[in-house]
Amino acid sequence: MCKQELLTLIEQKRSELIQVAMKSGLSSSAAIRYSQELDALLNEYNRSFIKKVQTH
Repeated sequence: MCKQELLTLIEQKRSELIQVAMKSGLSSSAAIRYSQELDALLNEYNRSFIKKVQTH
């Protein structure tokens, strides 16, 4: 996955999380699921793009 595609997915997931949290609360099961999905995307971004920059 290219950097721009991943950034787009991160922004979409962040927006979804905000909407769910506003509707159901931050501790709802849906908000927790979206938060975990966002964490996974952010971790993938860090593994793929951030650490490569720091090692060069």
